[in-house]
Amino acid sequence: MGRLTGKVAVVTGAAQGMGAVHAKRFIEEGAQVVLTDLNEEKGKALADELGSEALFVKQNVTDAGDWKAVITKAEEAFGPVSVLVNNAGITMAKSMLQMTEEEYRRIVDINQVSVFLGMQAVVPSMQKAGGGSIVNISSMNGLVAGAIGYTDTKFAVRGMTKAAAIECAHYGIRVNSVHPGVIATPMVVQEDTKAAVEEFAKHIPLKRVAQPEEVANMVLFLASEESAYSTGSEFVIDGGLTAQ
Repeated sequence: MGRLTGKVAVVTGAAQGMGAVHAKRFIEEGAQVVLTDLNEEKGKALADELGSEALFVKQNVTDAGDWKAVITKAEEAFGPVSVLVNNAGITMAKSMLQMTEEEYRRIVDINQVSVFLGMQAVVPSMQKAGGGSIVNISSMNGLVAGAIGYTDTKFAVRGMTKAAAIECAHYGIRVNSVHPGVIATPMVVQEDTKAAVEEFAKHIPLKRVAQPEEVANMVLFLASEESAYSTGSEFVIDGGLTAQ
């Protein structure tokens, strides 16, 4: 019996990257998983690969109507949702003076507003399930400074997590945030960035970047009953960077 047997999960931004790793790990542990993303081709391919316990739904996470459709389809396919991983997010390598208002608002919509919409949409389904766990993916930059826009919204995710945890506790719904540092995803370790990442890793107390599976294991822990008494908390996976 898996650690998530009997649970129905929704993972956003799941067509590739960390979202895909979370979805795969959940399936391995017995969950039925709805993967959402704008990338329909990769999302469908991954769901097909994962088998009958996976369903792909194309979703714009900034649209309340899309959120309603995702929850409806999840319930129709598998039953009430008991786990939500708000994973979708973007960043932008621009300074405050270079960034346009439109670009800034796009980051806020995807990284921050989508988390609010997701929590709002899933709570009634979790009430039907008798409780649940919401895992909001923030960043180490939700604790310390980083890029403008990205840092702002990741701090906001941390705050929303705490507010929602208090509001939802009496429903038996837990809400926690995860704060990864540098993760060895294909985008990070590609040839043109590999040297810079290796140099940066020398400044991490553990002297290496995180593997995707290490982050997925933390998300799995929070989705499972093993973390039943944890809510409104930050779970940091940064190799000690923010402890310095």
